[in-house]
Amino acid sequence: MTSDPRIGPLALPDTRARRVIEKLLDGSGVTLNGDAPQDIRVFHPDFFSRVLHQGTLGLGEAYMDGWWECDRIDEMACRLLRHGLGEHARTPSERLMYRLQSGFFNLQSKARAYIVGEAHYDMGNDLFERMLDATMCYSCGYWKQAETLHQAQLAKLELACRKLELAPGMRVLDIGCGWGSFAEHAARHHGVEVTGITISREQAELARQRCANLPVEIQLQDYRDLDGTYDRVVSIGMFEHVGHRNYATYFRTIEQLLAADGLFLLHTIGSNNSDISADPWINRYIFPNGVLPSAMHIARASESYLLMEDWQNFGADYDLTLMAWLANLDAYWHEIAHHYNERTRRMFRYYLSVCAGAFRSRDLQLWQVVYSRGRPGRYDAPR
Repeated sequence: MTSDPRIGPLALPDTRARRVIEKLLDGSGVTLNGDAPQDIRVFHPDFFSRVLHQGTLGLGEAYMDGWWECDRIDEMACRLLRHGLGEHARTPSERLMYRLQSGFFNLQSKARAYIVGEAHYDMGNDLFERMLDATMCYSCGYWKQAETLHQAQLAKLELACRKLELAPGMRVLDIGCGWGSFAEHAARHHGVEVTGITISREQAELARQRCANLPVEIQLQDYRDLDGTYDRVVSIGMFEHVGHRNYATYFRTIEQLLAADGLFLLHTIGSNNSDISADPWINRYIFPNGVLPSAMHIARASESYLLMEDWQNFGADYDLTLMAWLANLDAYWHEIAHHYNERTRRMFRYYLSVCAGAFRSRDLQLWQVVYSRGRPGRYDAPR
């Protein structure tokens, strides 16, 4: 698909598809071809039928193809979700297909574990180095007292270290270590030894460089292949890739790896409901096979293996984090534009903006959950 010449919003015929979409938008604060920042300006006559028949997949792909524009996609998404359009975002056939696939197949099996690494995290370190801050954290920052993205990410890393009660000499396992942000921070500032695992070759290579001369080992490995005993275990922004069929295996693995008096911190995006589903556009273009857990999913899957000590929600902070990433992407894209096409730029802008709107509307959450194996005494989590 190619973009039509973009000379201004088209005077589209009053088709059935357009009337249906206008009715859905009514009362949301988002209008077609309006002047407000959250309004949708349409440039292609097939936009309405595409969105009506393909839901969020069609909406996202149409944006990537230049069929429509919006000055503040984040605010558009927030208003649409608050209006209740999240229930209409996926077509019945999409919902049925995902339920059939996830019911019959383990979409996050060991054989498929590296798909998301190759599709997203291996896209290019040059892109992520410009989008993220110097810590290379690709997860929600903690903005309680922060004024910048870098301050928020440092605060998140230190919050996790404090919740884990790190002490020099401890052996720490970082499941889903990314580009080594937590491993580097914990080893450098708390004197611990860290083993980090990731399913992304690009992440592993850069993490090893960043953690050189520190007691950190980075491995390209699936969590189901781990063994050994660790004083502390942390998993930041990885549980979204585990999948509901593997939740019990995940928590059983943590129990087997964690020392008797150890602590485990789980940092994950969370869903408000327990439906097993995934947004079709996000699933195809950003995080293949990703599934967001609900609070019930986490509690039920973990209760046979670990004792929950603390649960914190700071999902509103992800809105700020995503908007900061978007600002970085816009500010530094010119440095890498020769490596990526315009469709990729629009894909990332859409992804960051829509996700920011989802957290702003409180449609998504960010949870940090602390577990033990039932060690004696009281646990007081820092905030």
